[in-house]
Amino acid sequence: MELNKAKEMAAGILKVGKNKVFISPTDATKIAEAMTKDDIRGLIADRVIKKRQDNSQSKGRARALKAKKIKGRKKGRGKRKGTKKTRGEKKKTWIKKVRAQRRTLRELRETNPEAVADKRYSDVYRKIKGNFFKGKKYLIEYIEGGKK
Repeated sequence: MELNKAKEMAAGILKVGKNKVFISPTDATKIAEAMTKDDIRGLIADRVIKKRQDNSQSKGRARALKAKKIKGRKKGRGKRKGTKKTRGEKKKTWIKKVRAQRRTLRELRETNPEAVADKRYSDVYRKIKGNFFKGKKYLIEYIEGGKK
């Protein structure tokens, strides 16, 4: 059988393109003797005909870049494309903010119970849920300061 025909047949068997099929040049006589698809399958089993490895894209540079970003590098203003809101997950930032405020409110109730009693704990708790305070600082200012 001709080399091109054998290559074509092997490509069909291996389910790859013709360019991905490697035929050993030392065993050209065996390929010339092959006549059927079964003969080609036998040559594949004998490793005379092989499938070339895929050229996959290396992830080495990507991994190095990710490691640097974990350290906090390569995240300057020039690298940013979205706004602050789009770059961070809204729900996670919300959860962090609310949990911090609720923790602070509990601590304030223990350390300064009369200040929290003036504002009613449950009302302040609901205000935290309703996004009334920008952060912990504003919550403390509201309870200990003169805001109503």
